[in-house]
Amino acid sequence: MDVRRRRRWPRRLARLVALAVALAVASVAVALAVVPDVGDAEHRAADLARFHHVAGPPSAVPPRFAAALVAAENSRFYSDFGIDPVSVVRVIGAAVSGGGDVGGATLEQQLAKQLYDGGSSDGVRRKAEQAVLAVKIYSRYDKQQILRMYATVVYFGHGYWGLDAASRGYFGRTPAQLSWGQAALLAGLLQAPSAYDPIRHPERACTRQRYVLGRLVATGQLTSQAAASAVCNGRTRGDSGETDQVLRNHV
Repeated sequence: MDVRRRRRWPRRLARLVALAVALAVASVAVALAVVPDVGDAEHRAADLARFHHVAGPPSAVPPRFAAALVAAENSRFYSDFGIDPVSVVRVIGAAVSGGGDVGGATLEQQLAKQLYDGGSSDGVRRKAEQAVLAVKIYSRYDKQQILRMYATVVYFGHGYWGLDAASRGYFGRTPAQLSWGQAALLAGLLQAPSAYDPIRHPERACTRQRYVLGRLVATGQLTSQAAASAVCNGRTRGDSGETDQVLRNHV
């Protein structure tokens, strides 16, 4: 009798796993049907740009900033499908263990939050909806389009919305003219724009910049020597429009 029961357990477990998978697939199918279509994402990005007095989406995101952004925010951006399975597992593990928010949002998820949720809601249900929206964005747009929309709507601190405004405001140059150090600094701001504001908090901005440069080295985008020479070597502009003396040695 015990032998028969032991033999039944693998089959029961297989049925439970199959049922869980079926429920997960059904849930995803329902979510895809209920969550709004993303065909208007580019229009939403353009509307947000106008609202924040941004010139509009760039024709292309410059390679240095794109590399710094991906290294800092979503290193598997070019291979994931809107959500990052590795990060999802990490987030679930943290939730089960009672840990805090460990991040893990892809650029598509962050973009979905900006375009469809005002960038403010962080509830579990909304995060799930953002994940579904991210998959839809991935399915509808190529990676370069996603980068362009993202670079248009994100906030870089100090009143600067969008990459063009941040590049001109902080450094007095176009995004295409950014040095590696400047691109890394701007990409680093996105995690906490006010906390890392290079004009108000230059030391914090430099610390964050070093992290981004380290990620560029870790992902093979930059050599250690190039990263070392890029640390805090790009001057920023003060509120008056002229370079702040205090920042010359920091950023």
